Amino acid sequence: MAFVRKNPLKLNKLQLRTLVLAQVIAKDPNSGKIDEATGEATLLRVPHAHGDHVHVGKFTVAARDASGFENPAVWVALTRKGLVKEGYPAAIVLTKEGMEYDTGLGDPFLEESDH
Repeated sequence: MAFVRKNPLKLNKLQLRTLVLAQVIAKDPNSGKIDEATGEATLLRVPHAHGDHVHVGKFTVAARDASGFENPAVWVALTRKGLVKEGYPAAIVLTKEGMEYDTGLGDPFLEESDH
């Protein structure tokens, strides 16, 4: 049995949080569109913080956990590692690999929104 290492691309914490949130957005039909043929996903809407939180689909996320959306260096790194296609900030497209990448985070910092 082969051992599968967590985070094989050695993403930092901000990159991991940004990627997992982008995956959540991509899977929300109101915020993302997945191309079934290629497995790529386009983010149609990127959330912006109001106060100390951000709404990501049906979840509320602490603004500090979503700060990577506003950080060009995060998108450059994710693009360089093949998880996102070049195009930020005009467009954010997760590659099939980006959609399937296991960040190891699951949803521990996501809470369903009450508003």
